Amino acid sequence: MADTERMPLPQMGTLTSLPALDHPELLGATVHAALTGWASADPSLADQVAVIEIDPALADTAAMTEAYDVALGASANCVVVVGSRSGEERIAACVVRADTRADVNTVVRKLLDVRKASFLPMDRAVAESGMEHGGITPIGLPPGWRILVDEDCLEIPAAVIGPGVRRSQLLVPGRLLGEMSGAEVLAGLGR
Repeated sequence: MADTERMPLPQMGTLTSLPALDHPELLGATVHAALTGWASADPSLADQVAVIEIDPALADTAAMTEAYDVALGASANCVVVVGSRSGEERIAACVVRADTRADVNTVVRKLLDVRKASFLPMDRAVAESGMEHGGITPIGLPPGWRILVDEDCLEIPAAVIGPGVRRSQLLVPGRLLGEMSGAEVLAGLGR
């Protein structure tokens, strides 16, 4: 698509959308690299993913949705879960609508085939993902981490998700969350 034919960027609440790939300063380094890779494979991605700058103090979902008039159901949260089996650690990023919670104790635990699943300690999640607390996203995660996406996220027209940093948010068509490399779409992940 030629620059003169660009599709309008998704908009959300009172926030101003900017083309995500044109604003790497508003993205975590691994997120920018992953989006650049996606856009190389599908140039139309540049017209589908936007970034919105926010006050970093409002990065947590409840505060952000209230301050910027964004419906809670338009946001998706990413939580990182860990468990182990026979000394082998298993990590998964779980993406669910913000008006639900990841079913860690049943769905994720069974899928990871572990006795107990729990949230990866925040300091480890931050260090290993290369992303900031409050900005962790399924885009650009370390290889080897499973990405579990609740099927309800695919229905969000422009999902508000973390961009790897606290000072902004991404707007991504929900269907793209299910199309990420390695994404596993599941029914009932969010409850």
